[in-house]
Amino acid sequence: MATSAAVICLAYILGLLLTGIPGKVANIPIGAIGLLVIGVVVAFLVPRFWRMGPRSRVWLVAAVIGVLASLYFQARIPRPTATDISHLFLSSNATTEILPRQLYQVQGTIATSPRLTQSQRIQFELEATQAQAIDPPNSSPRPVTGRVLVTVPPLQATGLYPGQRVTIAGSLYQPKPATNPGGFDFAKYLAQQGIFTGLRGQTVTVTAPHLPPPLWSIRQRIIRSQVAGLGVPEGPLVSAMVMGGRSVDLPYEMRDQFRWAGLAHALAASGAQVSLLVGIVLTCTQRLQPNLRLGLGLSVLLFYLSLTGIEASVLRAAIMGTVALVALTVERKVNPIASILFAATLLLLWNPLWMFDLGFQLSFLATLGLLVTVPVLSQWLDWLPALLIPLFTVPIAAFLWTLPLLLFAFGITSPYSVLINIVATPLIAVISVGGMISAVAALIYPSAGSVLAGLLHLPSYLFIQLAEWGNQLPGNTWAVGSISIVRLLLLYGLMGLIWAWKAAQRYWWIALIVGMSLILIPAWYTSTTLLQATVLDTTDRPVLVWQEQGQVALINSGSETDAKFTVLPFLLKQGVNRIDWAVSPSLQSVDREGWQRLQSHLAIQAMYAAAPSASLPGTSIAPLAFDRPMQLGAATVRSLGHNTSETASALVLDMAGQRWLFLNHLPAVNQQVQLPSASVLWWTGEELSAEILAAINPTVAIVSGRTIAPSADRWLQAHSVTTFVTDRDGAVQWTPQRGFRSQLEAVD
Repeated sequence: MATSAAVICLAYILGLLLTGIPGKVANIPIGAIGLLVIGVVVAFLVPRFWRMGPRSRVWLVAAVIGVLASLYFQARIPRPTATDISHLFLSSNATTEILPRQLYQVQGTIATSPRLTQSQRIQFELEATQAQAIDPPNSSPRPVTGRVLVTVPPLQATGLYPGQRVTIAGSLYQPKPATNPGGFDFAKYLAQQGIFTGLRGQTVTVTAPHLPPPLWSIRQRIIRSQVAGLGVPEGPLVSAMVMGGRSVDLPYEMRDQFRWAGLAHALAASGAQVSLLVGIVLTCTQRLQPNLRLGLGLSVLLFYLSLTGIEASVLRAAIMGTVALVALTVERKVNPIASILFAATLLLLWNPLWMFDLGFQLSFLATLGLLVTVPVLSQWLDWLPALLIPLFTVPIAAFLWTLPLLLFAFGITSPYSVLINIVATPLIAVISVGGMISAVAALIYPSAGSVLAGLLHLPSYLFIQLAEWGNQLPGNTWAVGSISIVRLLLLYGLMGLIWAWKAAQRYWWIALIVGMSLILIPAWYTSTTLLQATVLDTTDRPVLVWQEQGQVALINSGSETDAKFTVLPFLLKQGVNRIDWAVSPSLQSVDREGWQRLQSHLAIQAMYAAAPSASLPGTSIAPLAFDRPMQLGAATVRSLGHNTSETASALVLDMAGQRWLFLNHLPAVNQQVQLPSASVLWWTGEELSAEILAAINPTVAIVSGRTIAPSADRWLQAHSVTTFVTDRDGAVQWTPQRGFRSQLEAVD
């Protein structure tokens, strides 16, 4: 019976997972059809060899459930309703074409707690009820529905909280999909939450007073008490470790430090906090009746779940904690694997879209790793004192089971992650327990909570210093490059084989070698054979990445924001740990900030800049001499002149038999006729005369920006020049096999 239930649960999860395979037949996902066929074959063959296993009808039922799971997933995908606010800015004949921007007044109710963004603005979700165009002023209000992601200046968000009715004036926009290879798909992320519209607000007016929600008030009471006792950043850190990072506005610099050090899990409410809560409740209620202990335990879990918000990791831990409490009450043993499978199935029944949520996946994989790998590791380390064994086994198991998924998603790992987590484990335990005690005291008497929180100053300070120290270690991040879905499945299949086949555990070292080979050999082969040019979609400076047989040249870094969110993620996902040649046509303050951001994670071997007195801490800079070719591996770069003493006007790039002309700043009119011909013209879309375009005579034009000058656009169209605009088409890539291709074209 238990085996049959497990098969059905796994079939449901597999049915959801297979929706990731693109393509449909008769509106049924291909993955679901394949699962049905496999289920029929398994129902016919497996019972003949596994006579003690589930019967044929169980396998058939499981196959049908897998198909239904795929259809259920499709049905639960959020879609804009007929009255959704997104229809205000989407054209009637194309759901991806945005009409000219227009200012609106949008009324609605604040649905989530306002949070500080990395750009130092405030963001929250709004349940929209009415929208009215500001221009023309006589337009009538229109009833609307749907959620809107609102971003406003900090001063406009003072005193805002969930439940308030507000009117916000600003411009609507459509969230953008991933416009760079491997980039974050913001539109897809919001669409999974039922959000299809963004609003850049300018002013916020509260239209109807509303009492703050009780849970929000409790949360703020705890945060204020702990910040009063610890100050910043220790206070917000303790609050985040107790209630989860989504409930607390941690400084983004701290979030980044913990993420790069491999300690991001400490800032999220998860199973560790739930386990501590359950343990504290059971310890404090030993003398009570079993049913009363169960009631108190469930009440505490429910309150904590409400306090942290509906997060998948907390829900998973709460379900498993509930199962453990019930089993303890009825004096039954719990199969931990069955418990985690039950929790996963229950949560995915409630929200099947969590199947592809990275936080959900990491939470379950880490927990599964603890359940199946910690016992084996504990046996191998039984020569250590019993108290020290968990310090080593828990971080190692969690690292092993989450590493393949992290490589698939980000392409990087932290070599010191296990070591740092071993050192951090006692600090996390002390801060979590102390933070919970302080939080309870803050609910009763805030000053008492502040005093108790103050006792956590030393461990909190040491924890922050540990993260900073980890980020300063040489090679603190190692880019392998994103692994394919096939390699991801092979790695987890290998780990599952070692766990399920006891006899194979003695040969774990062979599995380790095979696993490392699956990661490193394809990465090495791709790096040494790749020939690729990529013009990234950036908001400030144009950026080009040239990759040739393991060597990388970077033209421009972009602003600090572009370097952090666009250039660096792209390079890391490509498995780049070193920039061989960095070329900066201008090296102003915005450029220095971008290069310094890249320099904090990647080594820069050689750098060239137009400014003769340019400097960058930690990097020697050679001058970008006028009209003198410089070798970038097999490619060459040549500066055509200097618009100012700090900026090169244009660059000629000869790469793989193609000549690119990059117009950084348009030269003086008397110099424009000297521009050489080039097969690829790359510039920011400014006005160019027909004479200049004729002199260049490009076959491909790439605009790094939002728009292209109308006259230049007409000339390019008249001469059948293939034209890309990064804001419209996304990043542009060239390879010898595929030629030029835009990111959004590749996605389509």
